[in-house]
Amino acid sequence: MKIIIFHVNFLLFLKFSHGMLEGLYCGEDNCYDLLGLTRDSPKSDISKAYRNLAKKWHPDRHKKDKDEAASMFQKIATAYETLRDEESRSNYDYMLDHPEEYYSHYYRYYRRRVAPKVDIRVVIVVTITLISFIQYYSASNNYKSAIDYFATVPKYRIQAVEYCMKEGMMSRDGKNVKKKDKSKSKEELKEEEENMIKSVIREKIDIKGGYSKPTIYDTLWIQLFMFPYYLALYIIWYFKWFYRYNILKLEYTEEDKQYVIRRYMGLSQIKWEGLDDNEKEDMMRRELWIKENFQAYKKEKQDEMKEQMADSGRYKQYRRYMKKGGPGQMTFGPD
Repeated sequence: MKIIIFHVNFLLFLKFSHGMLEGLYCGEDNCYDLLGLTRDSPKSDISKAYRNLAKKWHPDRHKKDKDEAASMFQKIATAYETLRDEESRSNYDYMLDHPEEYYSHYYRYYRRRVAPKVDIRVVIVVTITLISFIQYYSASNNYKSAIDYFATVPKYRIQAVEYCMKEGMMSRDGKNVKKKDKSKSKEELKEEEENMIKSVIREKIDIKGGYSKPTIYDTLWIQLFMFPYYLALYIIWYFKWFYRYNILKLEYTEEDKQYVIRRYMGLSQIKWEGLDDNEKEDMMRRELWIKENFQAYKKEKQDEMKEQMADSGRYKQYRRYMKKGGPGQMTFGPD
């Protein structure tokens, strides 16, 4: 077996020892020889030699041996394409100097041909721009959905109607003041009335969390641009926090108390802002920024959840299902 492998390797060495690989660059021909150049020839000589040889071997100038001329013309063009580019020429020279590395030559050759000839910086810029656009578009849709929802909630709808009546945009019966406008249909007037209510809700209600009003500062482009600034702010904040509460042992401010509670609960700023105000006040009243208090609060919530699940009919059904064997059992209809 070893003798066979030796002979195969020896034959491959003999085949590729001259430095040219079939299917790569100029094949078994030497690109420099095809253009009548040497490896020390400057780039200007390459272009000059190609123009002269292309005129000489153009198929239109050889009526009798047109096929031979076309073949030679193709070889000259391939040699020119190989040597005119600095990276391609460098790879070709390396192949001539290291013919034994034939696998790596195939890899370099096809990697360069298959790889897209696009500046990676352009790809990065386009990608970031697309992500930023999608972020802003999604946030705008979420905000619109939130406004549409609040317009159906009686609490906010009544407040918006009262505001419109106060400003004279609606009559005392809560109808559009343009109700008597004969030039518009009932559907158009109703749509104007609905848009009026949504506009008031949009201006008067501060929506927080994932459905808040979108801004360009939430897009990836601005976040990347502002990253050094945000990083500097974080470092300053961290050292202030460490100095105030770890060295001086001062009392937390109201804002810092909320931050500690949010950190204990594992909530992001957006999710924290989305919590009900009464729930936040209850957490502050129970002093959950103190770790012992938070642990007791957490255990209390877990116990409440267990009681609710124990009383839940669906959970009881699930427990019976698991008791009978869980996913491995075969069932034919309800119990």
